[in-house]
Amino acid sequence: MTTVQGTDKTVPAVPTTFKEKFKLVGPGFVTAATGVGTGDLIAALVAGAAFGMTLGWAILLGSLFKFYFTEGIGRWQLATGKTILEGWHSLGKWATGYFAIYIIIWGFSYGAAAMSTSAIMMVTMFPIMPLWAWAIIHGLAGLALVLLGHYGLFEKVMTLMVGIMFITVVGSAVILLPNIGNIVSGFVPRTGGSSMLLVLGLLGGVGGTITMASYGYWIREKNWEGKAWIPMMRMDSAVGYIITAIFTLSLLVVGAEFLFGTGIEINGEEGLVSLSDLYSAEFGSFARWMFLIGAWAAAFSSLLGVWNGVPYLFGDFVRMMRTKGAYSNERVSQKDPAYRVYLFWLTFPPMLLLFFGQPVLLVILYGALGALFMPFLAISLLFLLNSNRVSRGFKNGWITNTVLIACVLVFAYLGMVQLLDLF
Repeated sequence: MTTVQGTDKTVPAVPTTFKEKFKLVGPGFVTAATGVGTGDLIAALVAGAAFGMTLGWAILLGSLFKFYFTEGIGRWQLATGKTILEGWHSLGKWATGYFAIYIIIWGFSYGAAAMSTSAIMMVTMFPIMPLWAWAIIHGLAGLALVLLGHYGLFEKVMTLMVGIMFITVVGSAVILLPNIGNIVSGFVPRTGGSSMLLVLGLLGGVGGTITMASYGYWIREKNWEGKAWIPMMRMDSAVGYIITAIFTLSLLVVGAEFLFGTGIEINGEEGLVSLSDLYSAEFGSFARWMFLIGAWAAAFSSLLGVWNGVPYLFGDFVRMMRTKGAYSNERVSQKDPAYRVYLFWLTFPPMLLLFFGQPVLLVILYGALGALFMPFLAISLLFLLNSNRVSRGFKNGWITNTVLIACVLVFAYLGMVQLLDLF
C-alpha cells in the first residue's frame, strides 16, 4: 500500500500472483450479488421445469456475454482514465441524452419493484407486517447502509450476501442429488423443443442491466487505476460471472430435478414462495427456510447494489453537464449532492407506486428505453474500444468483437420483442 502525497488516498500495490489477485477480488462479488435477482432465478426455474437441463449452455453463454460487457467497461476506464459515461458522451450528445432520460425513469420504476420483491420473501418468512411496510423497511435499510457506511462496508455486506446465496441456492440444488450426466449434457447447445425466445431470454437475462455500468465506479472505490490493473480487473469480473453462472445453473437444476414433468408452473415472485412450500412438503421446514432466505438474499442484494452503484452514474452525469463534457480528474463520491439526490429518488418517490401501482405511460417508457439499453451498451463498447480513444494494446481483439456483435444481435432481437409486447 502507498499513500498519495497531499491526500488520504491509499493506493494498493498491483498484484502479480494468482493468490494476491484473489485476495483483492471484491467488485466481482458485488457484481454477482447485484446482477442475480429474482427475475434471473425465476427464468432459470421456468426453463428447468419446462425443458430439464437442456438449456444449461444458454446460461453459461449468457454469463460469458455479460463478462465481456463488464470487462469492456473496466478496460475502457483503466486504459483511458475516463468513466464509461464520459465514453458515451464522446460519442455524441444523443448518447448522454438517452441515458439521462432512461436513468430517471428506470430509477423510479425499479425502486418500487426492488423494494416489493424483497418484501415478498420477508413477509412470507415473517408475516407480522403488510407487504408495503416490509418494502419501505428494505428501501430505508438500503438508504441507511449507503449514507452511513462506506464502500468497504458495502463490499463486505455484499460478500456476505454472496455467501448466503451460495449456501442456500446451491444447497437447494445439492439436496436434490442431481444427475451429473444430465447437468453435463445441458452444456451441449440445443433447444430441445424450447422456443428460441426462451433461449435468447436466458442468454440476455443472466445478471445485470444498467448496473453493469456501475462496475467502473466500484473499481475506482478500490483505487484500481491505470493499465497495470487490467489483469486484476479481468480476474475480478470473471469471478463475478462464474458465481453468477453457478447460482443460475443451481436454479435450473432445481427446476429440472424437482419440477420437470410435474406440470407445476412458476409465475412471478409468488411462484418462488409456492416452490418453497413444495420444498417443505418434500424435505421439511428447514429446506423451505433455506430456499426463502436464498431468494430474499438475491432480491435484497440486488437492491443494495443498485442503491450504491447507480447514483454514481447520475452523479457523473451531473458533473459532466456542469463541466460541459470537459475531462476532469474530479471523482464522484457518495457525499456528492447529485449522488444523494438520486439515492433519495430511488428510495422515496417509488414508495408511492407501492400503493397506487405503476401508471401505464411509465410502464411503456420504462420498457421501451430498457429494451434499447443492452444493444446500446454493446454498440458503444464496439465503437469506443476499436477507436483511437484507446491505445493499440488495449483495443478489442477479434474474439471480443465477435462476442459483442453477437450480443448486439441477441439483445436487439429481444428488445424488438419487448417493444412489440408493449404496444
